[in-house]
Amino acid sequence: MRRRRLAVAAALFVLAADLVDSALTRTVYFHPRPLWLLVGGAAAAAAVLVLAPRVPSAALSLGAGTTTGGALGMLVAALVWSRGVPDPLIRGTVAFNLADVAIAVGDAILLGSALLIVWRQRHVLRQPI
Repeated sequence: MRRRRLAVAAALFVLAADLVDSALTRTVYFHPRPLWLLVGGAAAAAAVLVLAPRVPSAALSLGAGTTTGGALGMLVAALVWSRGVPDPLIRGTVAFNLADVAIAVGDAILLGSALLIVWRQRHVLRQPI
């Protein structure tokens, strides 16, 4: 239960931070997202948020929440802003938003913690089925 609360808290924090950042930062860059991508991202985020806390790892739950918050931020922004998802962060020729960063960071945490779990349990992988 504690891991699920951690994942949900991380998702809500990232969602709120992304929406506040997008609302308060002026930008001229927006990008529309196709409906299939928004629906698919929301479904994948929901699955990650439900399944990841079942693994006994706080890091995995944190990664799941961070990724989910980013995906939900993208979904809400696509529904709120008529011109598309705002991209207030600009580095060189690349424009992005906090949700993009959260998805990338959350995925890195998910992958890293999953690899660590597998490494620690590698003896189990060699057992016959």
